[in-house]
Amino acid sequence: KYIAENISFVSDNAIIRDYITKLQRKISTNINVVCEGRDIGTVVFPFADYKFFLNADINVRVERRYQQYLKNNIQIEKKQIKKMLIRRDHNDINRQVSPLIKAKDAMKIDTTNKTVNEQIDIIIEILNKGQIWYQKKI
Repeated sequence: KYIAENISFVSDNAIIRDYITKLQRKISTNINVVCEGRDIGTVVFPFADYKFFLNADINVRVERRYQQYLKNNIQIEKKQIKKMLIRRDHNDINRQVSPLIKAKDAMKIDTTNKTVNEQIDIIIEILNKGQIWYQKKI
């Protein structure tokens, strides 16, 4: 909970972001990687072969985060989670360094009514169909 509430202090820091971006690129040199993050497809790996932009209804996101907290025995009210998520989205969209935006070549997937396994299945299906299909669908 503490990390989620304070992540913007790190994510807004250009020096930290630059260091982490270089580290991610170095670690992934000459290997295939799967990464997740709010600027992975636009800043960290802008030339990635496949990019997906996942989004979901805010109330579904609140419920998902609430369930994560419960599994970790963290007591928190859903309205507090909603405020945290809205604030984080606002901060990430409006920050000067690496703002949260959908990459032009990313496929948008609405995960609102999908389980994690269904989300994975969608992505695997896209990957199995190949690059040409992927580019034509966007």
